[in-house]
Amino acid sequence: MVQRIDQDSRRFKEIVRGHIRKELKRYVTRGDMIARKGRNAVTIPLPQIELPRFRYGSRQAGGVGQGPGEPGTPIGGDPQPGSGQGPGAGEAPGEHVLEVEVQLDELAKILGEELELPRIEPRGQQTLSVEKEKYTGIHRAGPESLRHFKRTFREALKRQIASGSYDPRNPRVVPVRADKRYRSWRPVLRPQANAVIVYMMDVSGSMGSEQKEIVRIESFWIDTWLRSQYRQLETRFIVHDATAREVDRHTFFHLREAGGTKISSAYELARRLIDEQFPPENWNIYLFHFSDGDNWGGDDTRRCLALLAEHLIPKANLFCYGQVRSAYGSGQFIKDLRGRFEDEDKVVLSEIGSRDEIYDSIKAFLGKGR
Repeated sequence: MVQRIDQDSRRFKEIVRGHIRKELKRYVTRGDMIARKGRNAVTIPLPQIELPRFRYGSRQAGGVGQGPGEPGTPIGGDPQPGSGQGPGAGEAPGEHVLEVEVQLDELAKILGEELELPRIEPRGQQTLSVEKEKYTGIHRAGPESLRHFKRTFREALKRQIASGSYDPRNPRVVPVRADKRYRSWRPVLRPQANAVIVYMMDVSGSMGSEQKEIVRIESFWIDTWLRSQYRQLETRFIVHDATAREVDRHTFFHLREAGGTKISSAYELARRLIDEQFPPENWNIYLFHFSDGDNWGGDDTRRCLALLAEHLIPKANLFCYGQVRSAYGSGQFIKDLRGRFEDEDKVVLSEIGSRDEIYDSIKAFLGKGR
């Protein structure tokens, strides 16, 4: 019976996986799915899966539902006036929606397969040594929670045989204090790859709620993939208009301000953040900037290009700029980036006109496997 259940469970998971793969592009563009995210899983509605149905036996068998009455007669008598019950229900069949919980690791695997994303290899020596406890030997003293049963039994058996107190016809082995053996440990340093994502977003008046929702959806999938590639992933959020500041995740996706745009303020803050908290020799650094392409002026654009070329790009695994289409943005900044970093392998640029283009943007950003 257990084997049969395991087979059914595997089969169900294969069906769910197939539906997710088939509809992945649609799921990627949906923001409501992100709202269903738990700690390590996300709930995905799958209306295509047919729900189980009852099969009725012979009408001659008797039992519930075989008494007098006509089809449609309410059970328990006629509905009372004002009870909110009675005729008026629709006649069309409803859509059965099954909500399935999918682990984020599994979702990342499907995303990587469908987008053909390469595995990420941490660059250079960017690893941190993390102290772990490793059991390496046996001691005569220690806490009872670490007592080694087999070693203790063996010592007691050896002692009783040597003293002649062991009786094969009545094989009782009783350890004494001197027989007890305990596991011992020592701290060891294990390399652990680490990564930080710095998200930067323009929150000036030209970036509306739809533009921010596009950024929110895309960053969720970027997070999901990168977390599957690193044991530890830190995220930092920077918003900017004419000035920049670091905020938490919720503020990043819900803040709206008016005013002009000075992109260099965000790049300068990102530079200070990396220098103070995330040295490149210990961290894999990913920079994602989203804007509508409007900047304060040519002088500030030149300052941005200098910050990227001299400070940010040399320290980062990847710098990605996503330009979200806005009715109020000029869209000039991505052209300036193309002109300056066209041959730079660590710079990826993407124009995101609508939610339908999020899928291709993610593939462009993560497709290099850096």
